[in-house]
Amino acid sequence: MGTDAVPHVSEVGPRDAWNILSANTAAVLVDVRTKAEWGFVGGPDLSELGRDTIQIEWKSWPGMTPNPAFVGALLDEVGELPSAFLFLCRSGVRSLHAAEAVAAALAEAGLTVPCINVAEGFEGDLDQGCKRGGLNGWKARGLAWRQS
Repeated sequence: MGTDAVPHVSEVGPRDAWNILSANTAAVLVDVRTKAEWGFVGGPDLSELGRDTIQIEWKSWPGMTPNPAFVGALLDEVGELPSAFLFLCRSGVRSLHAAEAVAAALAEAGLTVPCINVAEGFEGDLDQGCKRGGLNGWKARGLAWRQS
């Protein structure tokens, strides 16, 4: 999903994201959902891999206002750049935009770190009953997660 203006961001499904995180201890998972989503819906559980998910809001609820400090906060959080950033949100849209922003900031600084969007997100798409969490996404794929 790259253009000339935006560095390339690749996408993987949730199981592939788990496999990347399992095989690559220097890759990090960044959950860009809101504090409300983390608290009420839960989130990925990477304890089996001996690490935590980085949680930084891309947009803040309830107004879904953009977080202008997102890129700086993420880079401060990780310190040393990881081998890859994997971005996750509810369904894969916000995380794609966050991945593009980080990739662009890194490119502007002359740095290259793969930025990967987790397609389907944590809860996935709406099912026929207009509910999330059962059709696809991290939870529906049976990956480790926990309720806060």
